[in-house]
Amino acid sequence: SSLSSLRVTTLLIVFLKVTDTHFKGSLLIFDQCSPAEIPLVLIKQNKTWREALRYCRKNHVDLVSVENETVQNWVEIIAKNASTDNVWVGLRHTCTMGFWFWVSGNSICYQNWAPGNGTGVEDCSKGERTGGVQTGSMKWISLLEYKNLNFICSTN
Repeated sequence: SSLSSLRVTTLLIVFLKVTDTHFKGSLLIFDQCSPAEIPLVLIKQNKTWREALRYCRKNHVDLVSVENETVQNWVEIIAKNASTDNVWVGLRHTCTMGFWFWVSGNSICYQNWAPGNGTGVEDCSKGERTGGVQTGSMKWISLLEYKNLNFICSTN
């Protein structure tokens, strides 16, 4: 066998930079020397879910949609720097239809719910339910949208 047939298909490199209110990072995935960047920004400002959504859409692209394990791993790295116990992500529950969805418009295939969250009937009597990530366990949780939390925006 020849060494020329040996190749590395995936390499993850993380660059992190912290400022007072932003935690920026980039995850580069090299597959046959073609980089694909998945940038996220942790905003260390306390906002309601709707305020966070507006902020991300105005200043970046959107609240992050954690649609696969790769994005979940990146969220786990960046969420450790949050100043709140939970961080907002782009996860929303529709009380009228009874299901969760991503603000990107995609349905939920990959899941990382904390026990007792997201898989049963949601109590919508006190307001709309939205999704956050616990900064300790890194599991997804169902929260009332008016809590004030740090949040993660996608930038592409």
